Amino acid sequence: MQGFLEALRVQRWDDHRYYHHSRINQALHLVSAISFLVAYVLVFFDPAAAALVGWLVAMTSRQIGHLFFEPKGYDEANQATHEHKEEIKVGYNLNRKIVLLTIWALSPLSLFIDPTLYGILDPYTTPAEFVRQVAKIWLFLGLAGLLFRTVHLFFIKDVQTGLVWMTKILTDPFHDIKLYYKSPYYLMRGELIEPKQRHG
Repeated sequence: MQGFLEALRVQRWDDHRYYHHSRINQALHLVSAISFLVAYVLVFFDPAAAALVGWLVAMTSRQIGHLFFEPKGYDEANQATHEHKEEIKVGYNLNRKIVLLTIWALSPLSLFIDPTLYGILDPYTTPAEFVRQVAKIWLFLGLAGLLFRTVHLFFIKDVQTGLVWMTKILTDPFHDIKLYYKSPYYLMRGELIEPKQRHG
């Protein structure tokens, strides 16, 4: 158990120091974390609503921070190129995220091709039902994306790495609030990048 917790600590630290230099990205992660916690509660009462909050608010704000605000140049603090960080990324690097987000964005089209999604869903008859059917697809996609990378890591790394990564992803909202709750304050002070010494 101690080894598992240490591996979790290392994955969390690597994720923070390599991919969360921007205060805007950190603030968006705070929004994302709070939204994911709302989705975690909603999933017990209304899974479709949880999926809509999770993808439209939590995932969108999270990935906007990574794609548009996080520096992509040489990382002086960690002495690493962006390409090196992408290569060693345990979870979804930017290329894998773009693939996942593309599947997410295009997935509603499947309901236009077949409103029953090949017999899996009841056909929608109203716009509200269409939205709820899309939400079900997104909920499945989120779970599939999590399980796919976890099992993938079993083979390219080891079982512990995959389980640690899955644990990290599921608990990230709690950890991100702990790490980034002050990020809006730093932004109001005009600090756009976290000081380098904190990444050393």
